[in-house]
Amino acid sequence: QPQVGAKAAIVTEASTGRVIFWQNADQPLPMASTTKLMTTLMVLEEKDLDQPFVVDQQAIRVEGSSMGLQQGDTVTLRTLCYGMMLASGNDAANAAAVRCAGSVEEFVERMNQKAAELGMKDTNFVTPSGLDAEGHQSTAHDMALLMAAALQNPDFCQIASAQTARLEYGNPPYGRTLTNHNKLLWNCEGTVGGKTGFTKKAGRCLVSAAQREGMTLVCVTLGCPDDWNVQAQLYDRCFELLEPLPLQQEEIQIPVAGSGKKIALCPEQKLVLPLTKQELELVKQVVLAPSFLYAPVPPGQRVGEVRCYMGSTLVLTTDLVAGQGAALDFVPKAKADNLWQRLTRKYK
Repeated sequence: QPQVGAKAAIVTEASTGRVIFWQNADQPLPMASTTKLMTTLMVLEEKDLDQPFVVDQQAIRVEGSSMGLQQGDTVTLRTLCYGMMLASGNDAANAAAVRCAGSVEEFVERMNQKAAELGMKDTNFVTPSGLDAEGHQSTAHDMALLMAAALQNPDFCQIASAQTARLEYGNPPYGRTLTNHNKLLWNCEGTVGGKTGFTKKAGRCLVSAAQREGMTLVCVTLGCPDDWNVQAQLYDRCFELLEPLPLQQEEIQIPVAGSGKKIALCPEQKLVLPLTKQELELVKQVVLAPSFLYAPVPPGQRVGEVRCYMGSTLVLTTDLVAGQGAALDFVPKAKADNLWQRLTRKYK
């Protein structure tokens, strides 16, 4: 596809990691405040997100964008996550790092450990805020991996998708409203979240995600002066290129011996395989399931799987589970006694 006005860019499908668009996506570059995606994800994995505490005085003394933290302010970790994702608060990032790890340095070490776990092979974090620092860099591809992982966290999705948030913090806490810097939430169809970033060294950076027709795409642009328009255009192009293939569209019903009923089987995961129109013609779905089951069958029991092949290559698989349960149909005692009496009379 035609290149865009960015130092690096990528579009991937979130559930499969399939690359739809690639431009220098393996080139290490500074990523500015999109760093806060990792900081927020790690904080949300902590316990006691809603436990109030007083921010560390030294941690909030940091330059750049801020959520307005002052000495002695009482906050919660959840509030700091909103401060990072909506207001891009560097003070929020540092305060959260110190609260979770005891120091910024220890938290950064944990960030790099998490990056390794996620397969971010070309990423090195030096600050939790994303402020320029020697060696602080990532790639568009690595940031797409991070965003896809973050989308698996319900708390992250709730925060990242918020256009505004009413929060209480301060000394004493009082209500105030933060507005999300991510303009795609207003201007790009299906946007479900993302994180902006800018420093003189990094330029404009943006990581986002959008959902259309059951598909979720992740878009990353690094060093992109016109990032809002570029990402909106990339989403339009890439969604247009793909056709969703819902797994096993026809309902499968199989009898359950001992229950006198049939139950429906359904895919355990609501996955959608993103394919081009040409690829759709090559895909075959194979259902592996028994011809019948024995009662009792609890709802959600694994009973088979669906496999998707493109030619001879297996591209996706998911379990088939019982859509509803089927109990063993016991014969009432009175009815059984009557039947036994009739049989014994017949053969006397």
